[in-house]
Amino acid sequence: MAIGIILGIVFALVCAGCILATVCLVSGRRPLASAGNRRVTKKPVAGGITGAAAACAFILFLLVPFSFHTVQAGEVAVVKHLGEARNVRTAGTYFDFWVTESYEKYDAKVQNLEIRSPAYSKDAQTMDIVMTVQYQIDTSKAIEIATNYGGLETLSGKIESVTIEKTKSVLSAYSAMEIIETRASISPKVEEVVKKAIDANYYVIVNTVVLTNIDFSDAFEKTVEDKMIAEQEKLKAQYEKETAIINAEKEFEVAKKQAEAKIEVAKADAEAQKLIASAEAYATKIKIVELARSMGYTVKETVGADEEPVYEIEWGTGTEAEASKKLLVNYLQYLEYLSKWDGKLPDVMMNEGNGTIMIPTPTNPTT
Repeated sequence: MAIGIILGIVFALVCAGCILATVCLVSGRRPLASAGNRRVTKKPVAGGITGAAAACAFILFLLVPFSFHTVQAGEVAVVKHLGEARNVRTAGTYFDFWVTESYEKYDAKVQNLEIRSPAYSKDAQTMDIVMTVQYQIDTSKAIEIATNYGGLETLSGKIESVTIEKTKSVLSAYSAMEIIETRASISPKVEEVVKKAIDANYYVIVNTVVLTNIDFSDAFEKTVEDKMIAEQEKLKAQYEKETAIINAEKEFEVAKKQAEAKIEVAKADAEAQKLIASAEAYATKIKIVELARSMGYTVKETVGADEEPVYEIEWGTGTEAEASKKLLVNYLQYLEYLSKWDGKLPDVMMNEGNGTIMIPTPTNPTT
């Protein structure tokens, strides 16, 4: 186009110069001063030549500059010969006679089509959708676009109609709650369906189809909000319940462990007491045996099944045996009393002139 403008200016200047020269020659005057006071008259032949040159320059001014056409980068041009689309021009400068050849330029860059439309879900909930379609024309099919659609505006409208129709069909298969919960997976399905619908017959390449926004009615959104709040409350209650159960189980385990510990302590105490009692019983038995020996009784010693010594005292028979045993027991009690005596004298109880000495009874020895 710049070349055409420059050539147009050149031809315009040449044409203006030739016209000025022709006017001067026809009027009988030179374009500049004459010699002396004498006026020189130009021949008619020279004026005709100058006029012809002006006419040629004017014709070139009309024909040549307007025949240069420039196609910018990112554009494609359809060349129409007397209205018939014949050729496709990409970026560059071309010379086509402007009287018979016309250029119709299309934007070959990625087109960003924003679409807004109402839609319905499977459960008849209304929603307003906003989506973006990015597409690019197939430059090799520019003649078909010009022939079938007449321009990008008509083609864009057709793409928008198909996109809305296919998107509605996809969304109508889901309930409103499903759309809210699975929106991330629905958008790729919409893209797949739209790309399949806008095939080679539309002479474009669809790059992306994205659902940018879905708005439901205020009433439905309020219902969803209330439901979410209720679910949150339910989850909170469930969490608190589970926490309480866990804490109770922990407390139960602690109490159980404490009880088991107490039981073990009691068992240990009982075992200790048993051992102590066993040891005391054994000690008492040894005392009895030794005391019986010292008193002249015969003591037989054997080994039992548990390899423990077994002692047998021959007390005699009848009344003598009972008296011996009683005497031995009383003596042991006396010895135990002496071992525990704190040095204080025993109490004496008087009754009708008779005195009774109150001796504390020690723990009965094991016999």
